[in-house]
Amino acid sequence: MLFPLLVFGQESYNVHLLDHWSDNSLLSNSTNVRYNDCWGYTLNGTEYAIAGSTEGIHVFAISENEEFIAIDSITGHFVSTMVVHRDIKTYKNYAYVVCDEGQSSLQIIDLSYLPDSLYLVSNDTLIKRVHNLYIDEANDLMYACTVTSHTGVVSSMIVYSLNDPENPTIIYEGPADIPEVHDAYVRDNIAYLNCGLDGIRVYDFSTPSAPIFLQNLNLYQDQGYNHQGWLSPDGTKYVFGDETTGKQLKLCSVDASHELTIEKRFGTNYEDGSIAHNIVISNNFAYVAYFNEGLRIFDLRSPIPSEVAYYDTYPTYEPLFKMQGAWGIFADFPSGHLLVSDRHTGLYLLDFNETIFDVISTNDVDIYPNPISTNDYITVKFNIEKFENLEVTIYNTMGQRLKHQTINGQSYETIQLDVASGVYVVRISYVNYLGRQIAIQKKLIVG
Repeated sequence: MLFPLLVFGQESYNVHLLDHWSDNSLLSNSTNVRYNDCWGYTLNGTEYAIAGSTEGIHVFAISENEEFIAIDSITGHFVSTMVVHRDIKTYKNYAYVVCDEGQSSLQIIDLSYLPDSLYLVSNDTLIKRVHNLYIDEANDLMYACTVTSHTGVVSSMIVYSLNDPENPTIIYEGPADIPEVHDAYVRDNIAYLNCGLDGIRVYDFSTPSAPIFLQNLNLYQDQGYNHQGWLSPDGTKYVFGDETTGKQLKLCSVDASHELTIEKRFGTNYEDGSIAHNIVISNNFAYVAYFNEGLRIFDLRSPIPSEVAYYDTYPTYEPLFKMQGAWGIFADFPSGHLLVSDRHTGLYLLDFNETIFDVISTNDVDIYPNPISTNDYITVKFNIEKFENLEVTIYNTMGQRLKHQTINGQSYETIQLDVASGVYVVRISYVNYLGRQIAIQKKLIVG
């Protein structure tokens, strides 16, 4: 069993710190906020971390020793203690960087000179502020969410063609009937748009200049400000979060028509008002940058997604303001390493070994009383939220089967023992939430 441990004052469980970067010389506001989002990039087998700050972006190579090696930085078009949001996405050998404060711009940075340096290609001042970016690399499209021009016009979203990566061109602006698209996830031209108080919209951008509306999930239980979401690699699951105090994460199924159905709600410390910020998911796990709570990892295969690992990047207790701490998460490196950015404490390189959760649990079933008198009843209690065709079989020491019972959908079952005094074996078998056949044997004393 793994126990929590303290690493440089940070509490962690099943997650290991590999390296940490911070720079106290960077501009900060009165609450010591210096950092914002993070992203990852891989070139010629080397993984790179990109971190945003009040002053710009900072790029690090990840060494063979799993350490950050500072490469270069690019100063933002707007540098100020006012900078809260700086978003970064990559496409081919370019990084696209935006900011949502002040007199900012769209910065296009050539990454092809790594590991030697960075080259600023463009400071496109046609765009003043953008909240978030998402790039559909397969279709050469960049989705800019909540865009403010230098003339003060605000667009809920603008879609750009990246056929010429150094000169993005507008091909769509909208939807016109909502004030904002806060964030987006796009794959194969299907765009899942997080629209704040207007919930989620799904569009088909196969014809980018004339997208087709597919769904509006604008009313749902435990609703708040719809902030951000992520689609699993197999396309069957979508997890989103509401950036509102005490709201849970939502796990959705995704059907063949790309429609979302909320199936489960989950999270950490939401009863205490915690807020999930940014989310990335694999087929099996959700990686969440939780304000005030750090990195939280949930197993999506369990009946209710359960927290299986964490690394607290912001151990300071905040009884009132719940939006300090962890901001960004990147989980798409070939190595499996994770990046987490914290508004106050900087950039983290973390390791999470998901294979340790592919194990058989022997704590799923209790049998009592034990020992037991002859001709009495035993109770078999199942600490399992979901199972199929659970089988209970009782054997004597010669291996002869004396009793057999099939159980479905119950949390416990009583079984009468009309056997002589002696030692018996109770065998319980079932299929667990990982889809694995589990067999547990427990000794039963009758006398």
